[in-house]
Amino acid sequence: MTPLLLGSEIYRGSSYGPWHPLRVPRVSTVLDLTRAMGWLPPDRFRASPRAKAAALTLWHTPAYVTALARVEATQAACETDKARHGLGTISNPVFPEMFRRPATGAGASLLAGELLRDGGRIHNPGGGTHHGMPDRASGFCYLNDAVLGILSLRRSGVRRIAYVDIDAHHMDGVEHAFADDPDMLLVSTHEERRWPFTGALGDAGVGQVFNLPLPRAANDDEFALARDRVILPAVERFAPDAIVLQCGADAVEDDPLSRLALSNNAHWACLAALMPLAPRFLLLGGGGYNPWSVGRLWSGNWAVLSGQDIPERLPPEAEAVLRGLRFDGNSRGRNPPEHWFTTLRDPWRGGPVRAEVVDRVAHLAARIGRMPGRPV
Repeated sequence: MTPLLLGSEIYRGSSYGPWHPLRVPRVSTVLDLTRAMGWLPPDRFRASPRAKAAALTLWHTPAYVTALARVEATQAACETDKARHGLGTISNPVFPEMFRRPATGAGASLLAGELLRDGGRIHNPGGGTHHGMPDRASGFCYLNDAVLGILSLRRSGVRRIAYVDIDAHHMDGVEHAFADDPDMLLVSTHEERRWPFTGALGDAGVGQVFNLPLPRAANDDEFALARDRVILPAVERFAPDAIVLQCGADAVEDDPLSRLALSNNAHWACLAALMPLAPRFLLLGGGGYNPWSVGRLWSGNWAVLSGQDIPERLPPEAEAVLRGLRFDGNSRGRNPPEHWFTTLRDPWRGGPVRAEVVDRVAHLAARIGRMPGRPV
């Protein structure tokens, strides 16, 4: 199947509020930038459908889905909505599209599971909301499209699925859903001692769960070690029928909500290495709160997924997209470096590989070596 990008205009102008980290444009920037690059002809784009309430209850509780739709309609959350469902909080505020926007991201992942029945590659940059829980919103995530996408793949007959998550924050919602599933592999790299404060090295779960917390300022060379000794060997040994990669852009150095020091090269290299390992590939967005780093990284993701060459210098049309972005209310937006406008690729951000990273990688590599391979 021709690689597809699933997107929607609902993200353009939609915001969680003027001071929320998700006030910045993300999916709309990817659509504009990839079109300016000539990478997104009409046959490679499909508008994301909005998931219906019945489809969302494939994992979310009916009471929660009903509450989410009602709070959007009334633009008011009662105390029960806050206490039970996490709606109307600082992290998960009431805003005009608070049901329709996440339902669109979920609809794209549900559709992707159907379209990937016979193989292919799909990018859903509006997906990756990996903190959502069955009965409540969590961590800016009102729904969990990653879980819904995996369940959609299962309904399409896809059995063994590897879920890899390289967001700065741990994949707590997806782990909650699948930690005990023998036909799931879960691998997460994330910043240690960062919200939601789960995913410690010893949190192995019952199933095939591999959590690798990275120390503050983890660099490209340290991530490359994690990729080559943990992520790739685990996926190769598991031999999945499909891979779902959550590619949160908050793991790069320029993001305001984490303290990792990766470049977007780390994400692109991980994506490129994983792509040949399964006949079906679903690439999701995730975190990312700097509009330039998110737009550049996820557009580069699409280039890798669809076989495009990333030029050293952007054409004027693409440069204009990036120069048109604003980042009000954050110091990183006051004096953006020139390369945020003129290139997609960050400088390589390598450095020493610290002993604590080597030890954690070795611990997980030993576990991977004992993991049973794919049954014959």
